[in-house]
Amino acid sequence: MALITIGNQFVKGLEKEGALGMYVPLEGGFEGRYQRRLRAAGYTTLRITAKGLGDLAAYLTGVHGVRPAHLGKKDIRTYFIPPVVNYQLEHLPPKSKGLVLWIIEGNILSREEVEYLTALPSMEPRVKIAVEMGGDRAFRWTPLKNAIAAA
Repeated sequence: MALITIGNQFVKGLEKEGALGMYVPLEGGFEGRYQRRLRAAGYTTLRITAKGLGDLAAYLTGVHGVRPAHLGKKDIRTYFIPPVVNYQLEHLPPKSKGLVLWIIEGNILSREEVEYLTALPSMEPRVKIAVEMGGDRAFRWTPLKNAIAAA
């Protein structure tokens, strides 16, 4: 029964702060329970990894170019991809409260990138951010702006 109340506290904390830095047990398993609580509360979750994201502002909210691997037999082409967050927001279910961007391996993000993620919910109120900042013995979270100060 404790998970239900803890899960509700997590959802309320995410709604209040907009961006949370999380510390999860390294053996895994806990984050799925909290994502299930978010879905039960009416949010849509998008889980991505921080590795290889590049420029966060361009990847999440702007049209950005991608070049596939070049094998030397064809000319180099750039394909333009729509912004991830805006595309997901356009295709939310009608009764959804918003989009939770769940970023794993967030400990590799730079200070400027984490500051951008902290500011993103104020720019787009339907977006909430949950970043896994490191490991711990128990699942705990803190506002992402406090996680920046601790780093």
